[in-house]
Amino acid sequence: MNGKVDAARPVAPGPVDLSAGPGPDGVAWGDGGLAAGVVQDVADGRVLMVGWLDAEALAATLATGEVHFHSRSRGRLWRKGETSGNVLRLRSLAIDCDGDALLLGVEPAGPTCHRGVRSCFDADGVAAGPAPQGFAWLEGLWATIASRAAHRPPGSYTTRLLDGGVDLAGRKVAEEATEVLLAAKNDEAAERAKADRTETGRLLAGEAADLAYHALVLLAERGLAPADVIGVLQERHGRPGGR
Repeated sequence: MNGKVDAARPVAPGPVDLSAGPGPDGVAWGDGGLAAGVVQDVADGRVLMVGWLDAEALAATLATGEVHFHSRSRGRLWRKGETSGNVLRLRSLAIDCDGDALLLGVEPAGPTCHRGVRSCFDADGVAAGPAPQGFAWLEGLWATIASRAAHRPPGSYTTRLLDGGVDLAGRKVAEEATEVLLAAKNDEAAERAKADRTETGRLLAGEAADLAYHALVLLAERGLAPADVIGVLQERHGRPGGR
């Protein structure tokens, strides 16, 4: 099935389009010409820090694709990571309903906090929770699948699956599940032979990606959302002796 998901796969995030989103003129700057900037990891939604931006900092952020702040203690423009190298690469930008706060979606290049941990909100300098796995990206994939389900654009592989109903989408889930098993067995054989597993691991990840995509399409065909599945997992996880 490799290559067929492309019609439904969102483009990976890149630098913010400088013609889109709020610019300096669209912000209701507060005292001292400042607005709060909440920095959020696009991989999993984790809040990394809160800083202050003025018009100069926002303009520099948009111009360079790296987050800049206004340093209140030093009274000047400050590029996050200018000394540590732990820059914040801007991937999305939103403004709140009152226009006086900004939400910056970023890809961090290393720990964000000066204590050397991921988030300024990690208690006592200890990182809270496991490293991000990028599950938040699935929101974009689901949004694309849901759009295909609503509008059924011709020429889309996702549309063809949805039009085929449970039989087609379900058959693809079964096929991809089998391919995941075969890829896992090949990777296991490589491990036992003490061979290089780079290729077998890559193929296993690819087959698992195909399975995840087709499972989401099957949910969309049945009018269910990933939140329904997550709700079940959360319920099970909360039970005594749960997973």
